[in-house]
Amino acid sequence: MTEPVVITPMSATDAASVLAIYADGIAAGDATFETTVPDWPTFVAARRPDHRWVAREPDGRVLGWVAISPTSGRSAYVGVVEHSVYVASAARGRGIGGLLLRRLIDSTEAADIWTIQSGIFPENDASLALHARAGFRVVGTRERVAQHHGRWRDVILVERRSRVAGR
Repeated sequence: MTEPVVITPMSATDAASVLAIYADGIAAGDATFETTVPDWPTFVAARRPDHRWVAREPDGRVLGWVAISPTSGRSAYVGVVEHSVYVASAARGRGIGGLLLRRLIDSTEAADIWTIQSGIFPENDASLALHARAGFRVVGTRERVAQHHGRWRDVILVERRSRVAGR
C-alpha cells in the first residue's frame, strides 16, 4: 500500500526544493510574471509564515508548495490575500495542487481571511481547472496587465470567498 502525500508547514529545510519547483514554473513560461528565482530570505519575506505549506512524499521529498502574500498594507484589506501554488512537473496529475489548496483554505479560514485571490495566465488551463475545482470563481480578465519576456500578457483574476471567515 502506498502511503499518502502529507501537507506540512514550509520550513528553511525545504528551501532548495521549493525554489527548484518555483524555477521550473518560471521556466515553463505560463505560471508567473517573475523571470528569476529569488533567494530564500527574499522568498519567505514576501509570504506570510503562518500560511506556507508543502506537499511531500512519505520519504520527505517535496512535491509542491502553496503560500500567500498580503494584497495591501491597508487595514481594510487584512482578510484579502494573494496566493501561489506550484507542483513539481514530475508530480503533476496526482491531485497535489488540490491537496495544497485545501490546506491553504483551511488555514486561511481559521485565521479569518475572507478572500484568496490570484491572477492566472489564460494559457494555464491546468491552473484554471485546479482553481475551479477548489471553489475559486473567475472575477474577470485583466487585459495586457504587464509585459512578460517582451510581450503584453493578460491574467484571469480568480478568487475564493470564505463561507465562514470575515462574517
